[in-house]
Amino acid sequence: MIPKPAKRDSELAYEKLVELLLNGSITEDQPLSERNLSELLGFGRTPIREAVRDLVREGVLESHPMRGTVLRPLTIEDLQDLYELRYAIEGMAAYLAAQRGDIEQLQPFAAAFDKALSQPDGFDVLHVHDIGVDFHKEVIRLSGNRRLVEMYSPFRLRFRIPFGIIRNRTPERVRDALREHQTLLQAIMRRDAEHARQLMCEHLRKGLDFRIEMLLNRDRYKI
Repeated sequence: MIPKPAKRDSELAYEKLVELLLNGSITEDQPLSERNLSELLGFGRTPIREAVRDLVREGVLESHPMRGTVLRPLTIEDLQDLYELRYAIEGMAAYLAAQRGDIEQLQPFAAAFDKALSQPDGFDVLHVHDIGVDFHKEVIRLSGNRRLVEMYSPFRLRFRIPFGIIRNRTPERVRDALREHQTLLQAIMRRDAEHARQLMCEHLRKGLDFRIEMLLNRDRYKI
């Protein structure tokens, strides 16, 4: 097996910066300086500059002449635009995964979903949420379409970062999403491609409705 090339410092800095954004360590009103990030993450200024530049290009951060670089706020219009893309990309991915994917690769998710649903009052909300994120990634991968995979990561990152807190504060939605994931997985395993596409889009629609409600009620969710 040919070993993978070592990651460049800019790639490692990007990953570390994304971790800070996802765990809520960086907020929308916190300017990001190359010097502070360099000291915090342990990289030189050049890798930090490249990582920040990439996140600005992906729409996660934005630069202002006076304020500097900050986390870009997510608006309802942003959410609607992003979810329209998700309907197209993930709906098609679910269809293709059911039609031609190696569905045996989904067995670990089936077991994890069954286990969580067997103990509805005792499962680890954070763990189940993260399994759901991985399930979406796996459906994309099982589509077998490289272009879908390439398109998926940047825009999913765009909406995940401002709502990283969702997994900590909204266990009810995580439970509902778990049941939706299980139903979707079952359709893919049956190779019912059209039903899988419909279920994915319906799951995403419910997620959009919930996130819009979060934006409209920021004080309740403390985001």
